Amino acid sequence: MSYKFQKLEIYQLALEYVDLIYVLASKLPHSEDFNLRSQITRAATSITLNIAEGSTSQSDPEQTRFLGMALRSLVETVACQDIIELRKYVALDELRPSRDLGSKLFAKTQSMKKFLGQAQVRELPGPQRSSVTGRRS
Repeated sequence: MSYKFQKLEIYQLALEYVDLIYVLASKLPHSEDFNLRSQITRAATSITLNIAEGSTSQSDPEQTRFLGMALRSLVETVACQDIIELRKYVALDELRPSRDLGSKLFAKTQSMKKFLGQAQVRELPGPQRSSVTGRRS
């Protein structure tokens, strides 16, 4: 059985991204097991889970809300990568794949969120007139 979210390009990208983050996290020192490693993997997992959960929503505004949470989690992984770079836990070329895919995922998720927001605006009814006064409310 295939679910709607499994067909989404951003979901597929999120799966690739979470895999890259897990590989990156495995290279962190054991002193970061319960801090940075845990934080970055939870945030990356949250991206994927929010995309999936949001796709089952009954409305575009609800799906938009979940995409917003996915974006916040993605930004969190970027901040974690900044700390990894700052602490020199891995070489810069080892960060490049996750940084590049993260940028692509961010842009595509933002684009989908914007599209859903525009769909909401198109669905709004025009100005309503009061049947009593004839004025717009």
